[in-house]
Amino acid sequence: QVQLMESGGGFVQTGGSLRLSCAASGRTFSNYVMGWFRQAPGREREVVADINWNSNTYYSDSVKGRFTISRDNAKKMMYLQMNSLTPEDTAVYYCAAGQTWAHHANAYRYWGQGTQVTVSS
Repeated sequence: QVQLMESGGGFVQTGGSLRLSCAASGRTFSNYVMGWFRQAPGREREVVADINWNSNTYYSDSVKGRFTISRDNAKKMMYLQMNSLTPEDTAVYYCAAGQTWAHHANAYRYWGQGTQVTVSS
């Protein structure tokens, strides 16, 4: 079992940057696929990026080239560096852990509580 906790959200102006962190508990962090998802008001939860056991990465088209996902298995941490933020990136961001690299929320079993990211215009 894995417990996840996000940090690093906040308020930023358009064009700014934020770095989200996800701290995981459990002994087998390296065995899990890890992902970042987001949910804006009135919208479904969507994948932002995810990273598998070999640190292969996937990005949604909306963030490709602006966001970077990474993981540190020794520290049981995952990160999301977000650059060139726009108001369309405003959402609650969740980290998640699963065992299938499928780039969809249904593939993830464990979820954090979420952290709010707000980008002003």
